[in-house]
Amino acid sequence: MDIRTATAADEAEWRRLWAGFLGFYGVTLDPGVTKATWARCIDPGHVMTCRIAFAGDTALGFAIHHPHCSTWVAGDDVYLEDLFVAPEARGRGVGRALIEDLIAIGRARGWHRLYWNTDRGNAAARRLYDRFCAEDGHIRYRLRL
Repeated sequence: MDIRTATAADEAEWRRLWAGFLGFYGVTLDPGVTKATWARCIDPGHVMTCRIAFAGDTALGFAIHHPHCSTWVAGDDVYLEDLFVAPEARGRGVGRALIEDLIAIGRARGWHRLYWNTDRGNAAARRLYDRFCAEDGHIRYRLRL
């Protein structure tokens, strides 16, 4: 398995995975949102980055993340916004490898904390995440503007 930052040439494979990710959550997005997300992911001047795990030319999963400043540490945190592994690649350590990849990047760049959210009912993801750390008891509130 090879994990690397997404490039423009990876769009078709990313879109295949993205469609699976949206399907998993039963979400339909305006195509413009998907287009904007991809554009941010491959823009070297944008803070959002997508790391993709590959086996040969086939994308197995992705981790979309972005660092940001924090009021709780004198440095940056990194938010793992979206993590997805293709159903046929699950159970092969892809999700774990993508998180470990971000941990290594974060340590190298001096980020202070890596954090993420998941659906309460996503038991498989929570089993993986519990191997890294305990959930911190926070509940997310999201207000549409």
